[in-house]
Amino acid sequence: MNDQSIGARVLSNDPAPYFDVHVFACVNERAEGHPRGSCKARGAIPLRAYMKARADELGITGIRVNQSGCLDRCELGPVLVIYPEGIWYAPRSRDDIDEILNVHVMQGRRVTRLMLQPDQKLPAAE
Repeated sequence: MNDQSIGARVLSNDPAPYFDVHVFACVNERAEGHPRGSCKARGAIPLRAYMKARADELGITGIRVNQSGCLDRCELGPVLVIYPEGIWYAPRSRDDIDEILNVHVMQGRRVTRLMLQPDQKLPAAE
């Protein structure tokens, strides 16, 4: 973000959000050998499917887990972003997904070990 960035603005006459929590999980695929890699090649599709099914199993209401195209953080993938907060995560396993659902979605806290920073460029620790 730079000084010219526009933040989210909620106006008094805006309708209520349709979902309380909206997750965008990148499942983008790049050509094999692409220098940036891709979330799909790093296991994003099964992680997103697990997150969607697990949220349902846990009875979480008001959540939508969408697959998305490229979120432009390929080197850090797989990545997902949760709104309305705009928090980015780099989950690597089902356990990571469980932790994100339990801590972030259900408890309203953050899973700091999996969070991505806005200026993060290097691959997240495995």
